[in-house]
Amino acid sequence: MSNLKEIIASCGDATIVAATKYVDTSVMEELLANGINNFGENRVDSFLEKYDKLASNNDIVWHFIGTLQTNKVKKMINKITYLHSLNSVKLASCIDKYREEPLNCFLEVNLTESLSKTGINPDNIISSLAMIKEFKNVNVIGLMTMTEADMTDLEKMEVFTKLKKLKEELNNLGYSNITHLSMGMSDDYHIAITCGATFVRLGRILFS
Repeated sequence: MSNLKEIIASCGDATIVAATKYVDTSVMEELLANGINNFGENRVDSFLEKYDKLASNNDIVWHFIGTLQTNKVKKMINKITYLHSLNSVKLASCIDKYREEPLNCFLEVNLTESLSKTGINPDNIISSLAMIKEFKNVNVIGLMTMTEADMTDLEKMEVFTKLKKLKEELNNLGYSNITHLSMGMSDDYHIAITCGATFVRLGRILFS
């Protein structure tokens, strides 16, 4: 973690969500000591284990950043503050059923047309939002997307710019609550920030 201060400084006002999938709670406690308290988990079982181990620390803000299956919503949904992977109306309905208060969610958008990526097609965003807004416990605060590992920096910039433009279009349609963009990971967060990212999900780069 020798470059941690430089990484934090390079992110400016963007919130760093530490992707802690491959590290244990001792490493997470070290991050806390260095000022990073937003943790993002990808797997429900691993999240619950770490949540219990770190339950005494009230400074932690928990994010779920992986694909969330509806059959696992009930046992974890009231333990997180942010969900970055809202990818269907069905999932929103399930969250609304079990969540005890409004959950801050990022609508996951598939801008690469990759079959390996989940997310809502941009053409279906407006119709999906129209249905999701009826769920009182689902608060869509932003959009999330991911790039492909083999993309050039220019191609990644194009994806991030598309997400920013989509947010602006939604704002113009009256979705003023959609103010955030969750985009950028260890290999491309610097590009995402130049394109307007307000949340970046960093893993490997934080622990090297």
